[in-house]
Amino acid sequence: MLAGPLAAVTLADLGADVVKVERPGGGDDTRAWGPPFAKDGTATYFDAANRNKRGLALDLADPDDAAAARELARRADILIENFRPGAAAKYGLDPGATLAANPGLVHCSITGFGTATEEARRLPGYDFVVQAAGGLMSVTGEADGPPLKAGVALVDVLTAKDATTGILAALRHRDRTGQGQHVEVNLLSSLLGSLVNQLSGRLATGRDPVPMGNRHPSIAPYETLACRDGQPLAVAVGNDRQFRAFVGVLGAPELADDERFARNQDRVRNRDELVKELEALLAADTPRGWSERLAAASVPGGPVNTLSEAVKLAERLGLDPVVPVGEGRVPQVRGPLRLSVTPVAEPVAPPRLDEHGALLRAWLSGPAHSPLPPLV
Repeated sequence: MLAGPLAAVTLADLGADVVKVERPGGGDDTRAWGPPFAKDGTATYFDAANRNKRGLALDLADPDDAAAARELARRADILIENFRPGAAAKYGLDPGATLAANPGLVHCSITGFGTATEEARRLPGYDFVVQAAGGLMSVTGEADGPPLKAGVALVDVLTAKDATTGILAALRHRDRTGQGQHVEVNLLSSLLGSLVNQLSGRLATGRDPVPMGNRHPSIAPYETLACRDGQPLAVAVGNDRQFRAFVGVLGAPELADDERFARNQDRVRNRDELVKELEALLAADTPRGWSERLAAASVPGGPVNTLSEAVKLAERLGLDPVVPVGEGRVPQVRGPLRLSVTPVAEPVAPPRLDEHGALLRAWLSGPAHSPLPPLV
């Protein structure tokens, strides 16, 4: 529901002409995922993942609509689908069929658990389930609390980025050789590949890591620390030089020479004592007061912002994070990419269900190489 659409959003930002195919009637499931809904009734969840696309509704159980989908795949450079393994073959949209009809196609399949075994093929994949099954929840949350998911569908987002990377690599190969290929990604593999130091530590030691709240298992101080009135300050001290600068800002430079805290490994071993010393000093001011002084000393740290405050920060930093896309439509978050020669496209509002259906059906029934008009 999210990984495929997000991969297509990135490609659309980069200039691809993207056609989103949905079933008639309800369309993409995320059209009903709310509240919140925008003033025009659209689900903000859907809007977050579908900018810069044309909308086409096709009932793949209808022979004419299935034929239109196959023709669209025959004309495409890239096809992204997240059918359950095996389902696309019923409509002639499996990689074998699409690549036979269009040898230069990059066909990207996104699944929950891959296709290597019967068990993998039958498991439905949703982000929350994969966060649990893939171990992310086992290292997220407080040490004495229950397992917790991330605050967004993080595995879907990571899988979308993996899919985009694979698609662009395959497209590069196609442009050199003319040969298309099948790109496969799955939520579980993308999550495992993203567990970096946590999974590497498990492979090295044989011990499963445990949740540590905001603490880092291998770096200290790299966590939230209480300031005046208990307000949290996020501090990410990544090396001994930064630690010396940090405690200098706090007015206790002697802590950098304390044998308990002089090296990172000492600070990790003596973390509880370190936090007690630091929080006693931090109680003198608020997170925002400290963050200004830390920035001046090149020490990474800052307050824990709400989303509203995060947007204001990005605006203050000149990142222009929010872009209007029309009267009554939910504004879009500006894509993160910045390219000096080929800038990303300015966002166009996500399509209404089948908004471009008549145009696309007429195009699919015409000459194969006729251009589509620009999306506006």
